[in-house]
Amino acid sequence: MTVSEFDLITQLFADIGAPRADVVLAVGDDCAVLEPVAGQQLAVTTDTLVEGVHFFLDVSPEALGWKAVAVNISDLAAMGARPAWLTLALTLPSIDLDWCRGLARGLRRACDAFGVQLVGGDTTAGPLAITIQAIGLLAPGQARRRSGACVGDLIYVTGTLGDAGLALLARQSSDVVLNGAELVACTQRLEWPQPRLQQALLLSPCVHAMIDISDGLFADLGHILTASAVGATIRLADLPRSTVFAQACTRLQRAGMAVEAVYDLQLAAGDDYELCFTIAPARVAECARMLYQLGCHCIGVIEAQRGLRCLDGQGRQYTPPHTGYDHFAGRAQR
Repeated sequence: MTVSEFDLITQLFADIGAPRADVVLAVGDDCAVLEPVAGQQLAVTTDTLVEGVHFFLDVSPEALGWKAVAVNISDLAAMGARPAWLTLALTLPSIDLDWCRGLARGLRRACDAFGVQLVGGDTTAGPLAITIQAIGLLAPGQARRRSGACVGDLIYVTGTLGDAGLALLARQSSDVVLNGAELVACTQRLEWPQPRLQQALLLSPCVHAMIDISDGLFADLGHILTASAVGATIRLADLPRSTVFAQACTRLQRAGMAVEAVYDLQLAAGDDYELCFTIAPARVAECARMLYQLGCHCIGVIEAQRGLRCLDGQGRQYTPPHTGYDHFAGRAQR
């Protein structure tokens, strides 16, 4: 059955996300019309997923739909914004209705999870790419910028680092073999990232600077340091690891993997979608219970000396050969 562009929109993308009271017009008109609460500021972000760059073609369309939304929600979370609306620009080599149904299921699942409504977008023919623009709301003056870090701040991350990178490495290298449970758990982190939205909304009033870890801790913490005109020292032994990641890396190291390769997964592989933030020591004492309950880990300190220093257990400085994902630096597929 032949499906037109407009049939595709009407059948699959017209009612994604629960209707919001602040949406006057959504999918179906030339523009969406939105009516945010008076006095709120808008936070706007855009991310594109391109086949062959950001995902393998054998990834399920439902997972792609989820991830396309989730990576944008992660950006809003890092700013302390509450997600509200999405637009979708979808580029398809052809219309595969079953594939598009799967994508729509993933989009709907994510929109329902994060309380957002798809309000418009565009479809066109071309190499497969999914672009989401996400818009969130926040009170004036409450945006958590990269430029707020202060000398003496402690550096924290949520969750664990490296699982998604390990899944990708296992797909790219025949030397890295994960057992079934390890592969499932790490692939879940890669293909179904969980943005730390609730953690961000709770942490936002307490922190000086915050960023989401999408391109790797080394690169993304580096953005905070550059914007804030400061430096930092982090302790590699304090980078949090999931049980699966720790067990897999211990086994792989026995088989010959260098400890530096483990560091690289946590520092530079990316796709973690955790939060990295800085907080004054006095606020740490005030917020200690919340930091513990939210699964936050202290990994270092902000310093006046510029640059990022990563120290191993013997106090030796380590710099990863690749310091984070760069679309134009000839890096391998994420």
